[in-house]
Formats: sequence, C-alpha cells, structure tokens
Amino acid sequence: MDTIFALASAPGRSGVAVVRVSGDRSWEAVKALAGSVPEPRRMVLRTLRDRSGVQLDEAMVVAFAAGASFTGEESAEFHLHGSIAVVRAVLAELALVDGCRPAQPGEFTRRALENGCMDFTQVEALADLIEAETEAQRKQALAVLSGALSGRVSEWRQKLVRAASLLEVTIDFVDEDVPVDVTDEVVGLLKDVLSDIQSELRGLDAAERVRLGFEVAIVGPPNAGKSTLLNNLAGRDAAITSEIAGTTRDVIEVRMEVGGLPVTFLDTAGLRETQDPVERLGIDLARRRAEAADLRVHLVEHGGQPEIEVRSGDIVRWAKDDSGVYEDGLSGRTGFGVPQLLSRIEEVLSERTAGIGLTSRERHRDSLIRSRTYLEQAVSGLEDGMSEVDILSEDIRLGIRQLEILVGKVEVEHLLDEIFSSFCIGK
Repeated sequence: MDTIFALASAPGRSGVAVVRVSGDRSWEAVKALAGSVPEPRRMVLRTLRDRSGVQLDEAMVVAFAAGASFTGEESAEFHLHGSIAVVRAVLAELALVDGCRPAQPGEFTRRALENGCMDFTQVEALADLIEAETEAQRKQALAVLSGALSGRVSEWRQKLVRAASLLEVTIDFVDEDVPVDVTDEVVGLLKDVLSDIQSELRGLDAAERVRLGFEVAIVGPPNAGKSTLLNNLAGRDAAITSEIAGTTRDVIEVRMEVGGLPVTFLDTAGLRETQDPVERLGIDLARRRAEAADLRVHLVEHGGQPEIEVRSGDIVRWAKDDSGVYEDGLSGRTGFGVPQLLSRIEEVLSERTAGIGLTSRERHRDSLIRSRTYLEQAVSGLEDGMSEVDILSEDIRLGIRQLEILVGKVEVEHLLDEIFSSFCIGK
C-alpha cells in the first residue's frame, strides 16, 4: 500500500503548518528530509533539506510506530513554519520519495477505519466534529468519537450473544433433558437490550436536531416587524425592511447559536389574503416552512390572534412594542423583549434535547428499528412457548447483525465514499 502525505492544517499562511505522512515508507520519508528518524512519539527539531542538500525549513518532527498512531500505520508529522512556499517545497520533496503520494480526501481516517483504530460511528462523529459550529454539536460529536456509542453497542452484543448461546444449548440437547430452563434468562437479556434500544430511539430525533440544527420560524401578518426582528437577532441587515406591506416575498435564513444549540431563524412573508400572484407564492412558502419548523415565534398586534395555529412550545409576542408597554411585547427596532425571547427559545429547545441520544442519523434509526423488530419476534416466540428454537436463535443473530451494521462491521462499503468525500485532504 502506498505511503500517503498531505497538509493536515488549514491551507494558507499560519504560525505553524502540519504535514502528515502515513504508511510503511513514512520513516524513510523522514530520513530523506530530516537525515534521521527521532525516537517514536518524541518531538525534535530538525533541519529539513531537499535531495540536493538545500535547506527547506527548520521544523519539529515526530514519528509514530505502527500500532501507535492515528491510522494504525507507521507515520510521522512535520511541524513547519506556516509559509505557503515552505509547505509547497516540503510536499514537493515528499512526492519524490519512492512509494509516497498525495493523500485523497479522508484517506487517513479511512486507513484508521480499515486498521481497526476506529469504527464507522466514530468516523461519522469525526466528520461531525469537523463540521461542528456550536458547543452542543462539539460535545455530541466528541461523545461518539470517544467510543461511547461503540461501547454501548458492544454491551448489547454481548448480552445477545449470551442469549443466543443459551438457546443453542437447547438445540444441542434436543433429544435429551436440558438441565435448566433458559427461557427466563434469555427473555430477560433480550428485554434489557430492547429497553436500551427503545431509549436510544427516543433520543435520536433530538440528537439529529442538534447535529443538523433547529429551525425557528418568525410568522405573522405583514408589517408585524418580522424582518426587523431578524435583523436584530443577526446583528446586521439580513432582510430588507419597509413600511410597505408584502416586502418580504422569500424565506430569509439566519443561522446562529442559542444556548450552545445551532438555530436557523426564518423570516417569512407576511400572512394575509392577496391577489398578487408573486406575494401569494411567498405566503404559501412561508406557511410550508412554518409548518415544518421546530418552533414558531408568532408576532401579533396587541389584542389580535396568531395567523396560524399555535403549537405546543410556540411563542407568542405582541409585535412592534417599541415603547416597551406590554410584558410580552417585542420590538426588533429597540431590542425590547429580544433577550427574553432568546431565553425562552433556549428553554424550549433545551427541554427538547433533554433526552438526547448518541445516535443521530437516519441509517442509525434504520439499524436500531430492524434490530428491535428481530428481537421482539424472538421475545414473542419465547413467551408464547414456541418450540422452533432454531428460528428464535436466528432472529437473535439477525438482531446482532443489524447492530454490527450500525457500527460498520458489515455492509457499509457503499457509504464510505460518501462519508470520506466530506473530509479535508489531511484527514
């Protein structure tokens, strides 16, 4: 297998630039540029030179032995001065080392997966960590990257293997008396796992919203101050404001962090009856986006009624209360009530993420539901006194297989290219 190399830090000028090398020619590459290979896991200062002896840079160099690196392979890193010219020269010199080539996007992480240093859920979590914009996303990604989900699945698998092995005993002794009735223990093990799977499924939606972000729609009639409020929240003129009704025709989005959670605020067209076909299209879009939003902020005139149904958790505020007269008033122009609004949004969304799970993707849901189905079939058969023990045992094995798919031990090859294409070259 080729030895690969790439710039692992951000491109462009920087204080320090890190070039990573991985593969069985890594130490040869270090020797070619630095003259000798330092003691593994000990960073040392070296003068890097090209093949003709011309100095490239003064750099810190560290080597990692096979089995003790991110990829599981022999590897090394060059910590260079963050000059574009220096990085370009070092990468060009590495390309001249026999057996070395530039890495593809995500190739370092892919090798870590193939060498058993990570499982598929950890690879997904690393991708999420790279994309994380908020504190909640960072914590969620790190929890899975640390192996928390893998550990939980491993515990489930151990219980299911134990349950299957107990049933196998009854198959082996089909013509003899089995010394102990294993049904109660097997059912107990299966129900323990089913309870955990159900709990994880309950928390999956919340975890998915943390990963992808929540949508909060600002809705109300024309000239209710929706765009002015959005601009106040954004701290800039994200939307055009005007006294002319129907100014907003499209949905304008502003993404920000609220209490550590990723939130996209939607400024929607004013809701009213209109003969203007373009405005009507905007209103139809506004209704659809508001319906799909996780939360709606309804702006209404004092004493009026919201334009659309208020769902549980929705927030209603009296619009354009520039003088701060009403307790539940709100003014995007003066900022009155905006901090209280953000606090309420944070409170509502925090309540919805209270039971957050470790799984956060649709493929996770699919594997958990399939595993649950097989295990429920096994429990039902056992409790009904089903005698075809081999069928029940097969249901348990199929349930285990779905959990193995979840962590990527089987049947994920078709997902790898999609996942790794989102990684930067140095990952």
